[in-house]
Amino acid sequence: MENIIQVLAEYIKKSRYTVALTGAGISTSAGIPDFRGEKGIYITRQYDPEKTFDINAFKKDPSSFYAFTRDYFTQSDSLKPTPAHRLLARLEEKKLLQCVMTQNIDGLHHTAGSHNVIELHGSYRTGRCLSCGTIRDLNWIRDRIRSSGTLDCPCGGITKPDIVFFGEPVLALEKSYREALKADLFLVMGSSLTVYPAALLPEITRGKTVIINKGPADFPTSKTALRLDKELDAVSLELASLLNIAL
Repeated sequence: MENIIQVLAEYIKKSRYTVALTGAGISTSAGIPDFRGEKGIYITRQYDPEKTFDINAFKKDPSSFYAFTRDYFTQSDSLKPTPAHRLLARLEEKKLLQCVMTQNIDGLHHTAGSHNVIELHGSYRTGRCLSCGTIRDLNWIRDRIRSSGTLDCPCGGITKPDIVFFGEPVLALEKSYREALKADLFLVMGSSLTVYPAALLPEITRGKTVIINKGPADFPTSKTALRLDKELDAVSLELASLLNIAL
C-alpha cells in the first residue's frame, strides 16, 4: 500500500488544481451508516427511503423523515470528522486542494475546517418553511426536532431542511462541473460512484482520476490513474505522513 500512496502523494504535490468528490464511505467511521452498504437503510429498511427522502411523500406526511432526523440529531453531537475529513481540510489549508464536492449531508467537512465545499445533496445547516418561507438555521432545526419531534413551523407549515430529496435537482451541479473540468487531479474518496448525477463528475474531468474506496467503484479501469481498495482512514493517515501534514 505504501508505494501506491507515495505515488499519490507525488500527484498531489505536482498538481496545479486538485478537487475531491466524497461519498458516504468517508463518514462511516464517524458512525454514520451509508445508504447502500450492508448496514445501510436500503438494506435494513430501518427507514423506508421511498417515504423518508421523497419530496412528494415529505409534503404529504413528513413523519418518516422526522423519525430519521430525530435519530440523526440524537447522535450528531458525538459525530467527529474522520482522518479523511481532516486530511482534506489540511490540504485546502496548504493550497494543495481547491475544492471538495460531497454527496453527504452530515456537514463534517465544515466541522473539519474545509471552506470550499459544494454540498451536492445539501445539509441540515439551513432550512426553509414551505408555507411562509422563513429561513431557519441549524440550531433551530436541531432544537425543534429534539423538543417537539417535528420541524413544524409556528405558522402551521413544515420546515424542510435544505437537503436534496428524490424529485429535486442536485445543488450547484454546474459549479461542480466547472471544478471537475479545471482539475488536473480528481480524487474520489469513499464513493462507489453509483449515484447520479454526482457520479458523472469524474467522467468529465480531463485530469488524473484517483479512486480510494473500500469495495467496488463503478468507474472504468482504463480511466483510473490509481485505484486503492483500502480503508480510507488508513490511506489518509499514511498520505498525511508522507505530505508532512499533522491531523
